[in-house]
Amino acid sequence: MALTLYPAIDLKDGVCVRLARGDMQRATIYAEDPAAQASEFVAAGFMALHVVDLNGAFAGASVNGAAVRAILAAVKVPVQLGGGIRDIAAIESWLSLGIARVILGSVAVKNPTLVREAARQFPGQIIVGIDARDGMVATEGWAETSSMTAENLAEQLEDVGISAIIHTDIARDGMLSGLNLVATEDLARRVTIPVIASGGVAGLGDIALLRDCAMRARNIEGAIIGRALYDGRIDPIAALKLAA
Repeated sequence: MALTLYPAIDLKDGVCVRLARGDMQRATIYAEDPAAQASEFVAAGFMALHVVDLNGAFAGASVNGAAVRAILAAVKVPVQLGGGIRDIAAIESWLSLGIARVILGSVAVKNPTLVREAARQFPGQIIVGIDARDGMVATEGWAETSSMTAENLAEQLEDVGISAIIHTDIARDGMLSGLNLVATEDLARRVTIPVIASGGVAGLGDIALLRDCAMRARNIEGAIIGRALYDGRIDPIAALKLAA
């Protein structure tokens, strides 16, 4: 099966950055113009983009809206957006502006009723981000750790109607240490929801290993790639060929 590769555009103060393990104080700026970066990824052959409003994740409301709108104006591929989207009005607003799928994170733990209602109102357009620190779900821009395991949250989402789960291992995010394939595959086997792997992609080998996982757990949809793309460790053409 083919995997979908999502280049990550993480927005902090209007520019593209990559964090180390979700630490806002450990941000490396990679592009001053998010829309230009989005266009570059699309020109390289990527068919979808993953955008996160990092400031919004901490603030609980969208902060980098201007940069997101500029990205939407610049590209014609599906864009999924997360970070600070925590009510129906915000979800509806972003979808009306052209976002293909909205990512809900903290609210999946703190307000599961909202996730269920959003999935009902916007079928096929709601993703839940499950960000795990030592197997436990982190919330509020990863600043807090809940008492719920990633697997338990995934199982609770099984009948909600969401379109995908993004599983991120925080300890690996931005560290080029490889995907946590054991945890990702285990989570995928517990549900029928498509699962997107995130956190730690370092090279083509990670994509090959994820492809092997996807042969066993066939609901693995793809992976999000960040720093390895920006640093030139992954060639887009080779990555897309391998994923296909």
